[in-house]
Amino acid sequence: MDSLSAAVLAGAPPEQLEREPLPQDYLAAHIRAEDVGMFRGTDDKDVRKSLHVGRVPMPELAPDEVLVAVMASSINYNTVWSAMFEPVPTFDFLRRYGRQGGFAARHDLPHHVVGSDAAGVIVRAGVGVRRWKVGDRVVVSPAHVDDQDPAAHGDGMMSGEQRAWGFETNFGALAHYTVARSSQLLPKPEHLTWEEAASIPLCGGTAYRMLVGEHGARIKQGDIVLIWGATGGLGAYAVQLVKNGGGIPVGVVSSPEKAQLLRALGCDVVIDRAELGLDSADPLTPERTIELGKRLGRAIRAAVGEDPHVVFDYVGRATFGLSVFVVRRGGVVVTCGSSTGFQHEYDNRYLWMNLKRIVGSHIANLQEMAEFNRLVQLGRIVPALSQVYPLAEVGEAARLVQTNRHLGKVGVLALAPEPGLGVSDPALRAAIGAKRLAPLRLTSPTHER
Repeated sequence: MDSLSAAVLAGAPPEQLEREPLPQDYLAAHIRAEDVGMFRGTDDKDVRKSLHVGRVPMPELAPDEVLVAVMASSINYNTVWSAMFEPVPTFDFLRRYGRQGGFAARHDLPHHVVGSDAAGVIVRAGVGVRRWKVGDRVVVSPAHVDDQDPAAHGDGMMSGEQRAWGFETNFGALAHYTVARSSQLLPKPEHLTWEEAASIPLCGGTAYRMLVGEHGARIKQGDIVLIWGATGGLGAYAVQLVKNGGGIPVGVVSSPEKAQLLRALGCDVVIDRAELGLDSADPLTPERTIELGKRLGRAIRAAVGEDPHVVFDYVGRATFGLSVFVVRRGGVVVTCGSSTGFQHEYDNRYLWMNLKRIVGSHIANLQEMAEFNRLVQLGRIVPALSQVYPLAEVGEAARLVQTNRHLGKVGVLALAPEPGLGVSDPALRAAIGAKRLAPLRLTSPTHER
């Protein structure tokens, strides 16, 4: 371990962190440009084969950037896409970004350090950084935005230069160190461990923008919200946001075990896909969509008496036609991600003739991230973390997400030597309660590495 990492782990003061030399390289999970064609012609694009853990060169900092010693990160589906080289190899993003020249050119490398969630300690700050300093404990928003683009000052996500950090940029978070713009930083919730804090930004902020923010569905008290994949990373935060906002979450899950966990999370209505025949491998033809949509609608009305005002859909191809069908007249389908496929099919008659709306959403701007982080700091939102792996086993962690065998968020320890570290507000943690903070946590030795 380099001396700077050792100083961070020892809780050294800022002045000591500034004196310690930067290592010339660091340990990181990364993919390689030479592997881009490795899955051609294969059905199972196993990300364990393409994700490498090894040392990569330390990049130079731009004036508006910070270097964060990463204590913990987590797996998002964009890391799975990166490691599958789909829908396009992320090296295409890095090349386009690098053509801007200047500091952007650093990103165009034959390796790509991936990962879009981080909790850690700032160890260096560029000369243009004003609001943050060495020693600050932070979480990192995945929205990488150019603050000199005028559009970014209306909504950072509408900037033409907005990128998903660690997916469309290099030097991501599944590593001992990561590079982020100062405009991506938020204070770490101090009642959480490193791995709990790292499980929050991307999925939590994304769910907030989709449901609560002015650019999404803008849920209100009493709204019925159908949530696909409600025990997934996005879904678990969506359930909590709907519940906090006085709405009625209706969660869809794929097993009785997940249904039980979802009820513990506070979901009012839980629907098992299998009970309605929604888990069939049969093609989702227009006729079958109507048949299944009617079943789903009847199940929701039987439970709450009405059709949903909002459908929260990040699953994509496998569910989107049902989402458009089942949402009420004048309702909203809010969508992102599409983990089962990007080509969605739906009957437009049910959309236009019933005045429904589809809202596309992507990550969240910094204000939305800050609002969500505040809810976490208040204890109103709890982590959706289920399992924790060491960085050395990041391929196994990503494979778990790739094959949909996970609950909530899968954490990855970077510099933190073990789970449970990083809490500096034990009083708030005790007041919230350990059980409440771990609604999806699995404690089997096979999951806690």
